[in-house]
Amino acid sequence: MAQVERNPGHSQWYVERFRTMAAEGQDIVGEARLVDAMLPRGARVLDAGCGPGRLAGYLHGVGHHVTGVDVDPALIAAAKQDHPGPRYEVADLATLPDLDLGAPFDAIVCAGNVVTFLAESTRRDVLRGFRAHLAPEGRAVVGFGTGRGYPVSVFFDDAAAAGLTPEVTLGSWDLRPWREGGDFLVAVLGVSRTA
Repeated sequence: MAQVERNPGHSQWYVERFRTMAAEGQDIVGEARLVDAMLPRGARVLDAGCGPGRLAGYLHGVGHHVTGVDVDPALIAAAKQDHPGPRYEVADLATLPDLDLGAPFDAIVCAGNVVTFLAESTRRDVLRGFRAHLAPEGRAVVGFGTGRGYPVSVFFDDAAAAGLTPEVTLGSWDLRPWREGGDFLVAVLGVSRTA
């Protein structure tokens, strides 16, 4: 919520940015295509930090049961308008462990640098929420720029503390390999098998 409070115009700018990109024919759903490729049709997907619904809308459109959660009511309103179909909830991701979102999810996608906007004190809570809402074989797919104040090593420590372990690490949403020191990370996290 801090971003919304610091810059009240940010939400509308963000909505218009993706509307313009879509109108220009730019690819705004690459992250969702990657997640879709990991799932059978009809999977349950949580879009954590869904913003104006671009990924939730795509995943719903290809046959998944999607729930989008975002802290910003203006972004949720735009998601409902531009990408109807998914279930959308206004909620802080730090409260995920306590939210009733129904049956466990087969996948959770957290794109758009969402984790870098989290208060440092809530990062592990958010990752614990991912773990709490994942099916036993489910995966959380998290992508963010590595120069945005959340060191990769700290992210992996936080994930481990939350009961999540990396299964695949990539350097971009288009499947480029992760290299130490890279400027972007896409981590596919599974439920830890150790106690």
